[in-house]
Amino acid sequence: MSEWFIYRGTGDPDPERIDRRPAPPPWRDFGAPPIGYRVPEADSATTRRLGTRAVPLAVPGSEALRLINAALYLRRPLLITGEPGSGKSTLAHDLAFELGLGRVLQWPVVSRSELRDGLYSYDAIGRLQDAQLARLEGGEDGQGGPDGGPHPAGDIGRYLRLGPLGTALLAAERPRVLLIDELDKSDIDLPNDLLNVLEEGEFTLPELERVADRPGQQTVQVLTDDGLRAPVTGGRVRCRAFPVVVMTSNRERDFPAPLLRRCIHLDLAAPRDERLAAMVQAHFGAGSYDEYIGLVDRFVRTEADGGVRPTDQLLNAIYLVQHTAGRHPADQDAVADLLMRPLDNGPR
Repeated sequence: MSEWFIYRGTGDPDPERIDRRPAPPPWRDFGAPPIGYRVPEADSATTRRLGTRAVPLAVPGSEALRLINAALYLRRPLLITGEPGSGKSTLAHDLAFELGLGRVLQWPVVSRSELRDGLYSYDAIGRLQDAQLARLEGGEDGQGGPDGGPHPAGDIGRYLRLGPLGTALLAAERPRVLLIDELDKSDIDLPNDLLNVLEEGEFTLPELERVADRPGQQTVQVLTDDGLRAPVTGGRVRCRAFPVVVMTSNRERDFPAPLLRRCIHLDLAAPRDERLAAMVQAHFGAGSYDEYIGLVDRFVRTEADGGVRPTDQLLNAIYLVQHTAGRHPADQDAVADLLMRPLDNGPR
């Protein structure tokens, strides 16, 4: 194992390792003042992805480890391509678990996704409704709530929520892990729209910029993707430590050269051998790989015949055999045939 590796893929958490990185390159040093934001612990999404973590979920090959660590050192996004079920999204959760970086921020991209969806949302209608209610309760000037105090409609932060990308760019002391999942499903403009934010590590909220010169509005508490409050000063969010950005793609499209230039590209092969064994044992316990080696061999053999077969199919087959067909060995072949069909040319 190379000593310079920050992420090692061993499954052993070491939160102090991320702090051993050297200072960022001058062109990736953002250095915003810290805001003291408390990052939540890993949630159930990480547990579902990683299982019990009884065994290491290693990344195959030293080249993959070198590319991942290069992205960590250079503070660059990691663009991971590969077939469905090859573990691209799981890698983001594995990074957060091993480096002790808390809850993974997830942005599942669809064809209608826009940059602003990842940055923040503003509930203008909700604020307008509250302002109308304030006028009814507090007079024509719209001041005062029913108890004589300030009405909530005057607090613009109540109507702003940072998205996963916006939350990742908060000036927390340690980097967040951001998963931008299935970027290849986006509209053609989104990859280009991401360029400036990923390069500059900051963005603005025009709604807050417009009121920043008003008394008490220079710093506003807004809701984050974690469901917590964070201060935004002057309507601008700027990162302190650039987040660990993992963007995944199922190779359904090509990306523009300017985006590729700003990323470290890793093409992740489907899990096999030691990595596949680690994945099975993480979900079904030590010794489960040997116990279900027949299903594993069948999965690998049928994949060699052609067609795309995600690893999820193997895990589903093992679970079903374990809980329903375990007492009837004759059913195992039927279960395997049903669940381990290819995605692209199997029976419809």
